[in-house]
Amino acid sequence: MCGFRVSDVLPPTYLHVLAFPLSIALMTERSFPFPLVGLVHVNNEIVVKRQVRADEVVSFDVRAAHLRPHPAGRQLDLLAQASVDGTVVWSGKSTYLRRGGGAKPGEKKAATPSVPSVPDAASVATLKVPENTGRRYAAVSGDRNPIHLHALTARAFGFPKAIAHGMWLKARVLATLEGRLPDAYLVDVAFKTPVLLPSTITVATAPATTGWALDVRNAKSGTPHLAGSVQAP
Repeated sequence: MCGFRVSDVLPPTYLHVLAFPLSIALMTERSFPFPLVGLVHVNNEIVVKRQVRADEVVSFDVRAAHLRPHPAGRQLDLLAQASVDGTVVWSGKSTYLRRGGGAKPGEKKAATPSVPSVPDAASVATLKVPENTGRRYAAVSGDRNPIHLHALTARAFGFPKAIAHGMWLKARVLATLEGRLPDAYLVDVAFKTPVLLPSTITVATAPATTGWALDVRNAKSGTPHLAGSVQAP
């Protein structure tokens, strides 16, 4: 589904999918500050501390943290950790935005996460994203948000077409780098604009101080969809 080759080593985003049901359970708790519908996934960070094999038993811990103001509303982080025999082997941070309200009077606004510029990026892949991408990813990830499934259900939430999952896009980008990634690394991305389905996208990279900068755009318009970096943890 995401383009990774078959291997005994789990892709970095696979553990995010395994932790996702816990995240949903947390975000649907009565004490959670926002309703689940309407939250926008704006940033995701994954730290791979070591490769995780498919035959290992993994335990997960998920919690919410860092509720803070944002110019467009409020933000918070969903923090996930995966452990094997009591040792953390993987961690993830998903930042969500709840639009509306903005910062309260006298409250300091959170800075918008910086996105590295990629002036000398070289294209490494041009990918066609079929119309059924959202439905296929929903079937394996459990993320069945209506905005990803059909144009009709997406229009009810203000989108002209269904849009690809942000984590599918991140996984697909990492799959283009498979074989070049080290055993341990940090990959941090910002989701810029939705990928309308169907689409054709370009994935570009550029050398950075300790890894690569990532840049994903619409192949025709050049509209940015994802920006980020892969670097040593």
